[in-house]
Amino acid sequence: MRNSKVSLREAILVLVVALAIMGTGVIGLGLSPQVPVLLAITVTIFWAKLTGFSWDEINAGIKDGIDKGIIPIVIFILIGAMISTWIAAGTIPTLMVIGFKAISAQWFLPTVFLVCSLVGAAVGSCFTVVSTVGIAFFGIGVTMNFNPALVAGAIISGGVFGDKCSPLSETNNLAAAVVDTDLFDHMKTILWSTIPAATISTIVFAILGMGHNHADMNKINTTVAALNNDFHISIVALIPIILVFVCAAFKMAAIPTMLLNIFVSAGMMFVNNPGLNVTKASTIITNGFIAKTSNNEVNLLLSRGGIVSMMPTVALIVLTLSLGGLLVHFGLISAIMSPLATRLNNPAKLVTAALGACIGVNIFVGEQFLSIILPGRAFKQTFNNGGLASRALGRVLEDGGTVLNYLVPWGVGGVFIANTLGVPTIQYLPFVFFSLLCPVFSLLSGFTGIGLKKLQPSDSKPHQTVVPSEN
Repeated sequence: MRNSKVSLREAILVLVVALAIMGTGVIGLGLSPQVPVLLAITVTIFWAKLTGFSWDEINAGIKDGIDKGIIPIVIFILIGAMISTWIAAGTIPTLMVIGFKAISAQWFLPTVFLVCSLVGAAVGSCFTVVSTVGIAFFGIGVTMNFNPALVAGAIISGGVFGDKCSPLSETNNLAAAVVDTDLFDHMKTILWSTIPAATISTIVFAILGMGHNHADMNKINTTVAALNNDFHISIVALIPIILVFVCAAFKMAAIPTMLLNIFVSAGMMFVNNPGLNVTKASTIITNGFIAKTSNNEVNLLLSRGGIVSMMPTVALIVLTLSLGGLLVHFGLISAIMSPLATRLNNPAKLVTAALGACIGVNIFVGEQFLSIILPGRAFKQTFNNGGLASRALGRVLEDGGTVLNYLVPWGVGGVFIANTLGVPTIQYLPFVFFSLLCPVFSLLSGFTGIGLKKLQPSDSKPHQTVVPSEN
């Protein structure tokens, strides 16, 4: 067992080596993230043993890391099942047909952003947005010859913005709880960065969509015909979507919501296909839906989902959380953040350092919640000492932590979206304008003081937040 604390120099060395391994593998060589992350874990464990950590401590670090991801892992498995049942029940195909008829190509991108924002605000989860209406919009966009990465960027931007506008969002509740402020005060504070970021994102998506006012109508008509011929297209097929909103209105947690949705969608599968038996339905839920229409593009778009499809995502999440657990348990993250947090008192420097800490945790740990919790604990007192309210820190935690997790190739959010939409994180990253702009406006606020909440006597009083059990 090691008796001495990890030094700042030692922590920087280990983190730089781990980042170099993952960055070179994923970005430089274009590898799937699993192997680079596994190599980073190996190097970290090798360093830990050389410097005196015991196997019990190493095992404890891995266990602590994975424990924090059990609920998200279960949710992702259920999302895989829900995607396949939604396609088989006709829900996603119906959304696509409605979208083709209602949305013009010229206004497609801003429409996607705004609709995904509204759905995200209603359900409080970007993951749910991407895996439901997101898949339908993605299919429409690809059929209209949009760049798949650009369509993914609009879907993710809308989902993240909606998540930040929802009192049901678990990250909103967590950030408010970490900085000990009222949930709705916290949500008002983050509007200083989310509203400008959303406004600019809408404008940019509108500009980028202007060159697509002449969509290939023959291709669209062929796609719609294939959907009508091979799927049950009707208003009734939208019941699972309505059910999601109903569950959100009753503040039902994610896991029971998805289980109920899978059950209802599976029932609709049997109603729509009288020849379907339990064995075939089980295969769809397990291995995903396989589209067999006359249109190859429709087959490619709608052959997806299933529990098995989420296994690469689950494997990477387990590896990433294991690495994050080791880094936190060994004190490598705190060795860097603690000295940084205690030496700053200028608002601009505080905001910059806290943003950097959130981004760093996202990169090295890859987990949304820890990108809020660790910097929040480290900087809370320092922000107060610098004359800034806890709400100011809460906004920084969201702008540098929550919204950027979807842009990290080995992060929980990035892995999930890349697997669900089939677009690598590196490709869609430049088009997630909302997430890229939020930290920019946080920095501007830190340097100008605009929207930066100052410490008030009432800020020292504890506040209550209502946290859903899962997002």
